Amino acid sequence: MSKVDEMRCGKYLLFVFNFIFWLMGSFVLAVGLWLRFDPETVSLLNGDKAPDTFFIGVYILIGAGILVMLVGFFGCCGAVRESQCLLGSFFACLLIIFCAELAAGVFGFLNKDKIIKDVQTYYTINYNENNNGTLIISYQKVLNCCGTTEYPCPDPPKDTKDCETGIEEFFNTKLYIIGYVGIGIAGVMIIGMIFSMVLCCAIRNSREVI
Repeated sequence: MSKVDEMRCGKYLLFVFNFIFWLMGSFVLAVGLWLRFDPETVSLLNGDKAPDTFFIGVYILIGAGILVMLVGFFGCCGAVRESQCLLGSFFACLLIIFCAELAAGVFGFLNKDKIIKDVQTYYTINYNENNNGTLIISYQKVLNCCGTTEYPCPDPPKDTKDCETGIEEFFNTKLYIIGYVGIGIAGVMIIGMIFSMVLCCAIRNSREVI
């Protein structure tokens, strides 16, 4: 294979990789938007004094997804046009995204207990004030629960748990999604940075030989 063919092959590989990168960004953004606008989650946290800690991790994930899509776009353009400026922007953004994704993942895992406790406290306060309110009914419907650990419902339907347990199970699932997606994408970022740097160096060396 000639040096020209090697350079062309490296350029195409870099383009394909960045397109995959763009698709990953779309996936992260879709997950973030789903977590933010999921009707069940919104119905549980739409009160005036509802804790917003859960959505902080979601917003980090959404921001990282948008950045990944932009980086994939810059990388594709840089590969096609062989622009050193765009490829330089690509690597700089990769580092920023890596930090953002890692932060989202770590946030989801480290703050899991605090977020669940805040939501449980929020529910308990509202339940004690008015156990037939619209918010309480929403919790009971979404989580298939009734009452609290301290004040369980009399004669609850079969397979109905207290709402504090329901809250823990519901948000555990959501926060694990944030954690696994964030840390998983951050790991892929490291591999991507190494792979892209190797390809860029190979393309540059082929150009210098020619």
